[in-house]
Amino acid sequence: MIPGYIAPEFELVRDDAACTRCRLCERECANGAHGFNDRQKRMTADNAKCVNCQRCVAICPTHALRIVKSSHTYRENTNWSNDAINEIYRQAETGGVLLSSMGSPKPLPVYWDRLLINASQVTNPSIDPLREPMETRVFLGKKPGRIERDGNGLLVDNLPPQLTLDVPVLFSAMSYGSISYNAHECLARAARQLGILYNTGEGGLHEDFYAYGENTIVQVASGRFGVHVGYLNAGAAVEIKMGQGAKPGIGGHLPGAKIIGDISRTRMIPEGSDAISPAPHHDIYSIEDLRQLVDSLKEATGRKKPVIVKIAAVHNVAAIASGIARSGADIIAIDGFSGGTGAAPARIRDNVGIPIELALAAVDQRLRDECIRDEVSIIAGGSIRSSADVVKAVALGADAVYIGTAALMALGCHLCRSCQKGLCNWGIATQRPELTARLDPEDGVRRLVNLVTAWKHEIKEMMGGMGINSIEALRGNRLMLRGVGLNEKELSILGVRHAGE
Repeated sequence: MIPGYIAPEFELVRDDAACTRCRLCERECANGAHGFNDRQKRMTADNAKCVNCQRCVAICPTHALRIVKSSHTYRENTNWSNDAINEIYRQAETGGVLLSSMGSPKPLPVYWDRLLINASQVTNPSIDPLREPMETRVFLGKKPGRIERDGNGLLVDNLPPQLTLDVPVLFSAMSYGSISYNAHECLARAARQLGILYNTGEGGLHEDFYAYGENTIVQVASGRFGVHVGYLNAGAAVEIKMGQGAKPGIGGHLPGAKIIGDISRTRMIPEGSDAISPAPHHDIYSIEDLRQLVDSLKEATGRKKPVIVKIAAVHNVAAIASGIARSGADIIAIDGFSGGTGAAPARIRDNVGIPIELALAAVDQRLRDECIRDEVSIIAGGSIRSSADVVKAVALGADAVYIGTAALMALGCHLCRSCQKGLCNWGIATQRPELTARLDPEDGVRRLVNLVTAWKHEIKEMMGGMGINSIEALRGNRLMLRGVGLNEKELSILGVRHAGE
């Protein structure tokens, strides 16, 4: 008996009668879960290597495969779950930090599901979006406190730089290196077709994608990988990444095995060297320091581009946001703890930070109380799964939302949570040419455009049902929300009433 034996999490179930031994599953599985026994002339399975990516199930021509959750369990124990026991065994064997990706699988609170949208009835008639105009465009950036006119009474254009979105959705930061060239191309091209923006993440911008600059947000993280004046001026906005929801308070790490070819050149670091971003920006230890970087970035871009500051949702997020609003930043991006990423320590992912819904409501209220809400726009991110989540986020105070996991799922991601291995069978979180080629950019762009277009239609329908004809009229309008199954404190922080009130 091996101490700490860990049974496979999934089991491959093959219908031998239906299986034609075409061996397509063997060729398609980058993890090596499928094999072929030449002597017995039958397919074999190594369940320990299966990550449940569903690739083999999807491509099997005779539908002979299923992947099921392993029925293996330890002796029942309320305090020690199977996952907790297996994690102890893994760390006792390796002495390493447990890594995972794509958001937390833990049963953590999802407040979107505890919020309901109000609807118009008699006194405030609903609006038919098929027959009446419905405005889904949003403008992100500082808004002037007053209207100015010249000597002739004409309006003076005193509007600071703005980002224009045809729908209040952006593709969140995913770096070239953590995702493939093809995935990056899909995001860039889809953003252009949709009239929205995508975020480069902290790995710089491949030269092929400079052409999509009007739909690009370039990111400056603590490692400064790929950052130069040309890069800063290539995008429509610059984002300073102070933190992210999946791993608040820590930096980033892209293994040297992924720093190859164009990724090395784009990040401006030698091939094979690990790209390690420190936890803090070593030139930022106060709001005053942040102000200096914001001002430097504005100076480098001719003060023509908005500057975004991205922070993780933490317990004092409202006070932090208040400082950022006074730092000169134009937009604050808040990332909740249920957000996904390509690799994060599981302990931090599951235990550090707070839900985006509570953070968003707290920030919006704090800025309103201090009469500086129009000094910044707010982008909310972290497990935005549907158009209903978008509407609820805007009603809680967001101007727009970031989507990351939802966008990758549109490209084919099956949430197997093994991005850190670089063996993505769907060609998304990998740099292996034979795997990257599985993601067809034409099809990926089509699916992304379809997703956001469908959400746009649904947003209009929900707004019409509320009797609201513009996103601007919905922003921070918490009267249009009601809570179910929430305690008084939660309702107070969210700023909503309970259903029935």
